[in-house]
Amino acid sequence: MTGQYVRDLQEIDRTQGAVAGGKGAHLGELSRIDGIRVPAGFCVTTDAFRRIMAEVPSLDDRLARLSRLDPDDREAVRGLSAEIRRIIEETAVPGDLAAAITRALARLGAEAACAVRSSATAEDLPTASFAGQQDTYLNVVGPAEILRHISRCWASLFTERAVTYRRRNGIDHRTVHMAVVVQRMVFPDAAGVLFTADPVTGNRRVATVDAGFGLGEALVSGLVNPDVFTVRDGEVVTRTIAAKRRAVHARPAGGTREVAVDPRRQEQPALTDAQAVRLVGLGRRIEAHFGRPQDIEWCLADDDFRIVQSRPITTLFPVPESGDRENHVYLSVGHQQMMTDPMKPLGLSLWKLTAMVPMHEAGGRLFVDATRMLASPASRAPLLEMVGRSDPLTGDALATVLDRGDFVPSLPDPEPGPGSHARPAAGAPAPIETDPAVVAELIERGRASVAALERGIRGKTGPALFDFLLDAFEEHKRVLTDPLSHQAIMAGMEATWWLNDTLREWLGEKNAADTLTLSAPGNITSEMGLALLDVADVIRPHPEVVAFLRGAGDEDFLEELAELPGGTGAREAIEGFLDRYGMRCAGEIDITRPRWRERPATLVPALLDNVRNFGPGAAGRRFEEGRQKAREKARDVLSRLRALPDGDRKADETERMIDRVRTFIGYREYPKYTIVGKYFVYKRALLDEAGRLVRAGVLTEREDVFYLTFQEFHDAVRSHRVDGRLIEERKAAFRSYHALTPPRVLTSDGEAVTGAYRRDDVSAGALIGLPVSAGTVEGRARVVLDMAEADLEAGDILVTTCTDPSWTPLFVGIAGLVTEVGGLMTHGAVIAREYGLPAVVGVEQATRLIRDGQRIRVHGTDGYVEILT
Repeated sequence: MTGQYVRDLQEIDRTQGAVAGGKGAHLGELSRIDGIRVPAGFCVTTDAFRRIMAEVPSLDDRLARLSRLDPDDREAVRGLSAEIRRIIEETAVPGDLAAAITRALARLGAEAACAVRSSATAEDLPTASFAGQQDTYLNVVGPAEILRHISRCWASLFTERAVTYRRRNGIDHRTVHMAVVVQRMVFPDAAGVLFTADPVTGNRRVATVDAGFGLGEALVSGLVNPDVFTVRDGEVVTRTIAAKRRAVHARPAGGTREVAVDPRRQEQPALTDAQAVRLVGLGRRIEAHFGRPQDIEWCLADDDFRIVQSRPITTLFPVPESGDRENHVYLSVGHQQMMTDPMKPLGLSLWKLTAMVPMHEAGGRLFVDATRMLASPASRAPLLEMVGRSDPLTGDALATVLDRGDFVPSLPDPEPGPGSHARPAAGAPAPIETDPAVVAELIERGRASVAALERGIRGKTGPALFDFLLDAFEEHKRVLTDPLSHQAIMAGMEATWWLNDTLREWLGEKNAADTLTLSAPGNITSEMGLALLDVADVIRPHPEVVAFLRGAGDEDFLEELAELPGGTGAREAIEGFLDRYGMRCAGEIDITRPRWRERPATLVPALLDNVRNFGPGAAGRRFEEGRQKAREKARDVLSRLRALPDGDRKADETERMIDRVRTFIGYREYPKYTIVGKYFVYKRALLDEAGRLVRAGVLTEREDVFYLTFQEFHDAVRSHRVDGRLIEERKAAFRSYHALTPPRVLTSDGEAVTGAYRRDDVSAGALIGLPVSAGTVEGRARVVLDMAEADLEAGDILVTTCTDPSWTPLFVGIAGLVTEVGGLMTHGAVIAREYGLPAVVGVEQATRLIRDGQRIRVHGTDGYVEILT
């Protein structure tokens, strides 16, 4: 059957979502899969919906008002959406449209019982399922009732929950249209939901089946607990049979009703194991057809499965493509780089091109394949020790995978080749002299490398720019793999571990290195935070400058500063800070993120906090206080060691390690500073090239290149052609990635493996994390997700997801730190120790479990947080 307003389901495929809505397009596609039975039916298309909306011109104004409402203003959303629904339901269905629907019904049987189901165009998408946002009506009998319920489905596009969901997913109400699916009703013995991947762990090899008696509404509405079958590799591996006391059945005259289940049947399974396995087999066929895991609604009548809906499972984290069928274990790069947000395609490709190891991408994030290192005993132990020290949750997740025994293959250690050298055992001092001149030389190498890049890139345009950059990326990696640089970093880290482990054994001291590294010299990141205090000193004496900055909202504020008394000096101070640190920003590993030099207003809140919370000269005093505490701690430790048996040897060895850690720990931050400096050079050149494409009419705006890979950008420069649809698809995908939580460890089966802290020394109710900076502090929690929106007072404790170097300016004004992501040697931990801030990182869901303004106590020595009020 064909027509503008009504189409048979078998005439529809997945490409026709704009006509049939998400549900209709999926059902039409399902009906084309061999062996999959879909109840017969038709679709009232979105053309019919648009015609109904056109019947009431006043709806346009109401939709415009709805788009302007704050989604959190629930009362206003509720009132206006109810008004829109009432108007749609009261609008008569035009005669020709009603006649087309009636003719389609006659093919199903004019008095046949039907299911009438909403099918919006922004529904069952790969990026947002919209499950349950619009309405479905079961067992509707007769043409008049069918027409009435079609109108109700149209109106359900504007339920309060659907309106709010669209706003939160960035979808304009006026761009979404409603189709309606009408299908012959199935009166099942059992019904339920099949997930072709485990919806909790993400494991793609595991399917779960929820089943109950009668119609599936009993499960969806929460009326009963379902039977749950877990199926893996064609076998039921677990089953939980619930007591199903109620069921939903169809009424003879239409509609549904709850009924009591015969007590003798209540604890009988709704499916046999064989039926559950057969259902999963159908699900695998559907999954293969759509190319991704599916959430499938099914009915069982007379031992025959009917599929009544299938949508993608949008909450699963994607699996990196490996190109083979082998098992793989992936480690999150974002959890090491303190940037777990998604990256745009250009950022992903630049990081991959400049990284020291091969990387894989999924869900807008980067992962390293650790399988081979885990498979070889020689590399497995050092990896587990290194990861376990840095982030116990990741270490425990890896141990969990290894303990299964059958996922990671065991490979023999490679034979040492000619010229190979054994690496030092983890924790042993690196073979490098404790000489500050080594650090000075390395810093100069980094500075010279950035300067050479700036000279070399000057004047490069077009394809020649990209050829130059490909060579520059190789030089970039060469600098990163400098053996001396690696030795210096490891010297600082291993000396830290030695001090913490050994002084705990000899003196019972926990985390002694935290105090011994206070105000360590030469840390470019901690110096940055103190430098912003110096800028505040320039601004503080000038009230008009301070008042102006409180209202500075645009990025041109530096131009206006010079017109104010004291403004010239303030501007010069800020510009001087930007000259040295302007390449930094939150999430700086993504080249597409706006840098401070590009958006200097980002620094204004931290600058104003410094003006308000500190007095003149705070930077120098703070650094000197830290240095004195470190000296006093060293004297105390060495004195106590000398009183022990064999004390002189222990004290001498410890003193060497203290010298080593203070010499090298600050250098830990320099390689990242050099990387980010080069990234800003790359970015400016690439944006200039994007500007040329805009002027040539190839791109709409410069930032569109952020949604191309480096190679695609290169191709666009050569061909002067860009696929605009690809850019729009990438933008939509990037928006959807924000809803995904990247796992620390991800397997090729799609399982997100969550580690745990194996501790029993913490009181119930405390939030457990990793101790990274000693001390205990109590204060007001400030939950901050965006540095630019921070409003901190002296004594506040910063609670956030993760911190990279760009957050350092906030550290000078807080009393403690709590993060969800982090490790012993990540940037936030290093700076917290240098500033003497008690800090606990790796606290799962800290920003949700701790409310802004609550009073908390941070135990930085023992690694937990107490919520006091």
